[in-house]
Amino acid sequence: MEDSRPKTVQIYLPDGNARSIRVAEITSRTIQAVQIPRQKLEVAGQRDEVRRVGVYFLFGDDDNDASKPPAYIGEAENCLQRITGHHRRKDFWTTAVTITSKTRSFTKAHARRLEYDCIRTAQEAERFRLKNTQMPAEPHIPETMLAELRDNFGTIQTLLSMLGYPILDPIPKEEDTDDGGTKLYCEGNGAEATGEYTEDGLVVFEGSIARLETQPSASETIERRRENLRDDGVLEQEGDHLVFRENHVFNSPSAAVGVVMGRNGNGWYGWKDKDGQNLHELERQ
Repeated sequence: MEDSRPKTVQIYLPDGNARSIRVAEITSRTIQAVQIPRQKLEVAGQRDEVRRVGVYFLFGDDDNDASKPPAYIGEAENCLQRITGHHRRKDFWTTAVTITSKTRSFTKAHARRLEYDCIRTAQEAERFRLKNTQMPAEPHIPETMLAELRDNFGTIQTLLSMLGYPILDPIPKEEDTDDGGTKLYCEGNGAEATGEYTEDGLVVFEGSIARLETQPSASETIERRRENLRDDGVLEQEGDHLVFRENHVFNSPSAAVGVVMGRNGNGWYGWKDKDGQNLHELERQ
């Protein structure tokens, strides 16, 4: 789980452009993340830290109509060299992020273990659609190295999330609402969904029921979202309705209502707590 203690994150812009290369680090840690737009690969080659041993992430565009944005996780002795190879072979990604050690302490063994842990955690988090075709075997490393990497992993998780890629952050589960969260309900016309409004958006919980058919007045966006969710196995037909097979984050309450109810709707009024107060009223409180 991500470390919840206060921390200071420093972001350096080598060319002064916030949309170009960004170097991020927690000032008290030895891990460094470098975010590289695909069109800036050649410029990134001038930076030493991206040529070190580490793990790297490739991220595709976050299309709001898609079920999940695509991503790929790998490890390399020279991260930039491996990413450059992907530039020729993989066309889905638009941004790369390298994770390396400021003190050059990472070895091939460190990188392989981090790759394994990152892929496994990303699969469990279910936020991104991984393009990795197979799960690497678990590397066996000394206990002292494993303890060090567990500490580093929390830093990697924080830096990726801060850069806008929470690939390692678990989606809130329904049981988490028992610890102070507010469970929300969206019901009617055969739909029976539960969820929670978080900093990520509206999370619809596994087991929620959605209408099988969309209404004629539903927008094309709703049609595409539902189709993509079914293609990715998030939604699955069961009898005369659809069931969420995993927790899923929608970027807005209205997007969640559209998929659950199969029609256009205002999510701020469509999601209510157990007492019947809608999300708009709850947020005003």
